Amino acid sequence: MAFVTKLSFQSGDRDALEALVTDIKRMVERKGAECKGPHSAPPDRLTVPQYRTLGPGDQFPSWTYTTYTRRLEIHGNDEVAGRVGHMDFPDHVHVEIEVDRKKPLGHRKD
Repeated sequence: MAFVTKLSFQSGDRDALEALVTDIKRMVERKGAECKGPHSAPPDRLTVPQYRTLGPGDQFPSWTYTTYTRRLEIHGNDEVAGRVGHMDFPDHVHVEIEVDRKKPLGHRKD
């Protein structure tokens, strides 16, 4: 059975995010695994209200920031996917890892 490891990276630092994703893609391809991506999503512009006290009322100006997202998929190479999954990622990059098991074509569904 083949596995597909889906990696999602999110950060407010676009340049650092691009560098990290590019380095991971190069490492995965150098190890001989199939890598699809990076796929980018449109940037998210977020606004967070800031209150002067814990209760409702007086506010500071809202804090606005942008987050960027990139996605990669590693197909079939469990060793490389495991190596990427155990990497130490920078604190300013949020990483989500999802592993899907893919059955070959013609495989009976039980």
